[in-house]
Amino acid sequence: MAFDTVLIANRGEIAVRILRTARSMGLRTIAVYTTADALAPHVALADVTVWIGEGPAGDSYLNGDRIIAAALEAGAGAIHPGYGFLSENAEFVAAVEAAGLIFIGPDSEAIRLMGDKADAKRLMVAANVPCVPGYEGADQSDAVLVAEAGKIGFPLMVKAAAGGGGRGMRLVSDALALPQAIVLARSEAENAFGSGALILEKAISNARHVELQVFADRQGNIIHLGERDCSVQRRHQKVVEEAPCPTLSPEMRARMGAVAIEAARAVNYRGAGTVEFLLEPSGAFYFLEMNTRLQVEHPVTEMITGLDLVALQISIAQGNALPISQEDVSLDGHAIEVRLYAEDPSNGYLPATGPVDLWQPATGPGVRVDAGVQSGQEVSPFYDPMLAKIIAHGPDRETARNRLIKAVKETELLGTVTNSEFLADVLAHQTFAAGEATTDFLDQTYPDGFPSAPAQDCDVALALALLLEADKEHAKAMAGYVSPDQLGWSSAALPPMTANLLCGEVQTKARANAHPGGWTVWIEDHKFEISLPKCHNGKIRAQINDQTVEVVARVRDDTVQLAIGARRLAFSRLRPGRSGETDQAGGRVIAPMPGLLIEVAAKPGQVVTKGERLAVLEAMKMQHQITAAVDGVVSAVHVSAGQQLTMGAVMIEIDES
Repeated sequence: MAFDTVLIANRGEIAVRILRTARSMGLRTIAVYTTADALAPHVALADVTVWIGEGPAGDSYLNGDRIIAAALEAGAGAIHPGYGFLSENAEFVAAVEAAGLIFIGPDSEAIRLMGDKADAKRLMVAANVPCVPGYEGADQSDAVLVAEAGKIGFPLMVKAAAGGGGRGMRLVSDALALPQAIVLARSEAENAFGSGALILEKAISNARHVELQVFADRQGNIIHLGERDCSVQRRHQKVVEEAPCPTLSPEMRARMGAVAIEAARAVNYRGAGTVEFLLEPSGAFYFLEMNTRLQVEHPVTEMITGLDLVALQISIAQGNALPISQEDVSLDGHAIEVRLYAEDPSNGYLPATGPVDLWQPATGPGVRVDAGVQSGQEVSPFYDPMLAKIIAHGPDRETARNRLIKAVKETELLGTVTNSEFLADVLAHQTFAAGEATTDFLDQTYPDGFPSAPAQDCDVALALALLLEADKEHAKAMAGYVSPDQLGWSSAALPPMTANLLCGEVQTKARANAHPGGWTVWIEDHKFEISLPKCHNGKIRAQINDQTVEVVARVRDDTVQLAIGARRLAFSRLRPGRSGETDQAGGRVIAPMPGLLIEVAAKPGQVVTKGERLAVLEAMKMQHQITAAVDGVVSAVHVSAGQQLTMGAVMIEIDES
C-alpha cells in the first residue's frame, strides 16, 4: 500500500492545501492544470505538472481518463481527488484501482452507495437511521414525481440523487412551481453529475444543518471528530461553517456521533467522510446524506482538534491504522470559516470573473487563509467561484467571530468582485452573533438580496485624490529632473481641476486643487482636505479632514480600486466624450456574466411578459434563468444553445411597443 508520489486531481485552494501536506510528509507531488489555470498557485507548488486541457471542466478536471493517464505518465502511486469534480465518482475510483493506482478515499462501492442519495436513504432507513420523509424511488417520470410530491406536501426539496453542493437542488413552495423545478434540477444534475435522477424530501424549516466528521481505517476502526454547524447557507450552498455547533450538548454530540459511525460502518467505509443531518429545535435529527470525501469546511475541525485531516487521509490510504481512538479526541475552543466567492451579492449573487490585480490574505493570531489565487491571475468562468477560505480560531466563539470579522476586512482582493462585504455583515449580525442562525437565516435576513453600501462622498474624494496623485507622479517622471524648490510653483493661482468619477452606475462630479502633502476636493458644497503619505504595498493611511482612514488602493490609468474595511469599491474617471451611460434598455437582454448557454426558450415573434424565462445560462457550475425585464414581442434572438457567451453579450431583443 506504500506510495511515494501522489497526484492531486483538483485545482484552487484545495489543491494547494493537499500539496502542502503531501510535501510535508516527504511525498513527491504532481499537479494537473488547464490553460485557464496556468498561473494558478497549485501549478507552481507541485514538483511535477501535467497539462490536461484548455479550460472547460468536462474536458479536463472531470475527464477521468486524462487524469489517470497523467498519473501514469508522471509516475504517481496514488491520486487524491480533493472535493468536487471526480471525488465522488464511483466509476472513476474503479478505473483508478484498475490502473494499479491507490485512490485516497473510500472504495468505489461505498461511494456508489452513499453517493446516490436515493440508495443512501434506503440504506439508512434499513439501518434505522432517522431520515427526512420523501420519495427516492426508481420511477423518475414527471407524473410520478408530481404525485409523490402531493403525498409529501409542500414546501419540499427537489434534489439531484447523484450529487451535492447545492447543484440540482430546488426549494418548491407550491404545486404550480414543481414542474419547472423538476426540469431545472434535472438539467443541472445532468450537467454537473452526469445523472438526472432526482429525489424529493419534505422541507424542514427553522432547522440547523449539523454534520459529523468521521474517519475509518482498513482495520475496522471508526471514530468521529465532532460536529460542524453549516446552517448559514444560500441556495443550499454553505457560506459560513463553524465547530463546534453553538447549541449542541456533549450528550447530543455523542448520540449523533454514534449514528454517524454506524452509517459509515454500514458501507464498510474507509478514509474521511461526513454524515450530514438536519437538527430541529426539539432535538430530533434526520439523516440528509453522507459525503464520501474531504469537505470544504474541514479546516474548522482541524483547528479545534489539532489534527491534519489530509495527513490522516494519506496515512489511511497507505494502510496505516488510525493513530487515535475516540477517547483521544478532544475539542479545543471554537473555529469559524467563511468562503470568499467571486460573486456580486448586490446583483443577485451573480458569479463574477476578471483579474486578480491584488491579493493580500490576512494574518494574525488564530487566523488561517486557504487560497487558490494570487496577484496577476485571472478568475475564469469555467470553475466554482470560491477563491479562498478565511478561518479564525479562538478559545471561545466570540473571540473566533471577532477575529474572523477582522480577517475578512484585512483579506484584500482587488480586481474582480467578491462577497467580502456580505460576509462581514453576516458575521456581525446579531442573530449569528447569538449563535441562533438556522438554515432560514439568510432568506429571512436578506429577503431582497444584500444591499451593498454605496460609495460615500469621502470615498469619491479619496479616489480622485489618488488618481490625481498618480497623474502628478507620472508627470514628474516624464519631465525629467526638476529641483525640489520649483515643484508645484506657479506664478498665478491654478483653477480647480474637474473630473467625473463613475462607481457602479453612480456618476459624481468633483473639483480638486493640490496643496502641500495632498489635495483639496469639493463635491457639491462638501470640502475634503486629503493628505496622502507614501503607500506601502498598496496600503495607505490617509487623512481625510479630521479622520484617519486605512485603505488598500490600486491605481491604474483612469481607474482606482479601494479596499476600505470589508468594502471593495472601483472608480473610473470619465474622459470627455464618455458619459458612462450604457445602452441597456429594458428590451435588450444581455448576458449578466460569462457562461455556457444551456437553453434558449425565446423565439422571434413570441409574445413575452415581464419575468418570463427566455434562456438558461450556466456559469461556475450553477444554472441561472435569464428572464424578460419588460412585456413585448421578441424581435431578435442573437444566440443559440451550446454557445459560450461573454459578459454583456446581447442575447435577445424585445420590442416593447
